Amino acid sequence: MKRSDKHGKNRTGAYIAGAVILIAAAGGGYFYYQHYQETQAVEAGEKTVEQFVQALNKGEYNKAAGMASKKAANKSALSEKEILEKYQNIYGAADVKGLEISNLKVEKKDESTYNFSYKAKMNTSLGELKDLSYKGTLDRNDGQTTINWQPNLVFPEMAGNDKVSLTTQEAARGNILDRNGESLATTGKLKQLGVVPSKLGDGDEKTANIKAIASAFDLTEDVINQTISQSWVQPDYFVPLKIIDGATPELPAGATIQEVDGRYYPLGEAAAQLIGYVGDITAEDIDKNPELSSNGKIGRSGLEMAFDKDLRGTTGGKLSITDADGVEKKVLIEHEVQNGKDIKLTIDAKAQKTAFDSLGGKAGSTVATTPKTGDLLALASSPSYDPNKMTNGISQEDYKAYEENPEQPFISRFATGYAPGSTFKMITAAIGLDNGTIDPNEVLTINGLKWQKDSSWGSYQVTRVSDVSQVDLKTALIYSDNIYMAQETLKMGEKNFRAGLDKFIFGEDLDLPISMNPAQISNEESFNSDILLADTGYGQGELLINPIQQAAMYSVFANNGTLVYPKLIADKETKDKKNVIGETAVQTIVPDLREVVQDVNGTAHSLSALGIPLAAKTGTAEIKEKQDEKGKENSFLFAFNPDNQGYMMVSMLENKEDDDSATKRAPELLQYLNQNYQ
Repeated sequence: MKRSDKHGKNRTGAYIAGAVILIAAAGGGYFYYQHYQETQAVEAGEKTVEQFVQALNKGEYNKAAGMASKKAANKSALSEKEILEKYQNIYGAADVKGLEISNLKVEKKDESTYNFSYKAKMNTSLGELKDLSYKGTLDRNDGQTTINWQPNLVFPEMAGNDKVSLTTQEAARGNILDRNGESLATTGKLKQLGVVPSKLGDGDEKTANIKAIASAFDLTEDVINQTISQSWVQPDYFVPLKIIDGATPELPAGATIQEVDGRYYPLGEAAAQLIGYVGDITAEDIDKNPELSSNGKIGRSGLEMAFDKDLRGTTGGKLSITDADGVEKKVLIEHEVQNGKDIKLTIDAKAQKTAFDSLGGKAGSTVATTPKTGDLLALASSPSYDPNKMTNGISQEDYKAYEENPEQPFISRFATGYAPGSTFKMITAAIGLDNGTIDPNEVLTINGLKWQKDSSWGSYQVTRVSDVSQVDLKTALIYSDNIYMAQETLKMGEKNFRAGLDKFIFGEDLDLPISMNPAQISNEESFNSDILLADTGYGQGELLINPIQQAAMYSVFANNGTLVYPKLIADKETKDKKNVIGETAVQTIVPDLREVVQDVNGTAHSLSALGIPLAAKTGTAEIKEKQDEKGKENSFLFAFNPDNQGYMMVSMLENKEDDDSATKRAPELLQYLNQNYQ
């Protein structure tokens, strides 16, 4: 019996231990389940807050308002409609964008309530607001999480019936002016087409009116519907659609036109690549520069982009919280308006338009300067685009036409590198005269139109246009003889030739607010072949020099061997590089360049009919895949007044036709320059 009792006690102990283990296990499971549930609730709370902020950032205020708790905490709680109106009126007016949060925390307060907090920053029409500390509570019921909305979720310092006061004074964008004070980019009066939603009618009438407006003004019905569906739009508001040009047409029902201030480019296409255009500030712009206000314009290309900060200025105004009676409680942001600065250029608006018009829509470029000072008078590129359309609303059809144009109207050809052709022979000749390898009086006997050094060149031959057997430097420049220059360059040798070239601006970045690659002599540091050395001597090979760089290099002939750097901003100091070539070389070459115009055989003889003093050099750079095929030809002209050095021009016509040339298109600009820059 005793034994039996002992076993009974053991069994009882085991039962008790088992029960304890079961209770502990059940307790552990319960606490684990509770922790799991709380974690899930916290994650759901974080997701709710993030979605709420995302909706505000996208301007989807109805979605944000719909996330508010339907359980009124007290009688003063706002309805979903009232919350929506708060955000529309406050965030819409302040143009809140780029809303970002950090340090989001959600913590349990009681069984169904969670606290949340986060830091936020946002952009407004007055600039960036940052380090805003938000706090609030969430309701958690039946697995659903909602926000207990309070006014402090608009701005942290708001409470009760507080209001937000916003006053703004938009900065006037600075003008871009030519050397004579004429506007190249300014603020002008524009015709703004828009609609008043309440006047469109309802149902089928509304649909028909929208269709009529879309058809009349090259818009789509979808664009109009999306525009009038924006959160800030009210039935009687004027909702802008696009800027229109020309006479005011008959307007369909619901459409109206208002006169507004907007960016205007008086020269239009004639200066588009130089001046550029502006566009609306986007969220991407704000990401790159948080100091931007959330509305307004920003430079998109050209000088508008290069000098955007100076031109744009700073919008002024004040964003503040007031109580229900309008008494100011907290200033959130305040700025004095700072209007943009004017930028004055060296450009001559009349020379610019004349240069552009002379290109006649053909692919090409013209650069005009005052060589003594380096002032850039004209930087024309053709074909072009209308910057007024780009700024104030361009149709998809028009933009597609620009984008698909094989001659690429958006390219700045004055800043694009080309082989300069025979205009470069002046440089080669000057280097040879300086180092003594070229004797201007030495006559070379050259027979035929083709020549090669020896059989090592294989099938490759240098060609020329005129079969003149006795050729000295003067004759070579008048007839633009490639063979003479190739032979003289080979005699000079690569070392001497490169030593002379290195005195110019190859490889240098010019101090200009224009994007361009440095001028290059060749792809590699050495030519590695006599063929490439010879080709480079007469302006082909692997030379890449844009028209601005050509004008800078050729300025040595107007300045007794001093190279004057180009400048575009009127108050910039003139910079130069002395003794790039010798005065003797200049005094030898310039009279020969006069003869290029005066001699009946000169390649620029047609310009003699203008009756003005000119020294010039023409050039043709041929681009082809094979030796014996006819390739595309780029035509060049360099010309200046050798008597007073008052002006200089470099013009290029890309892929010229047989009866056309840069020289043929130059007279009108040369006459204007001669009349105005003595």
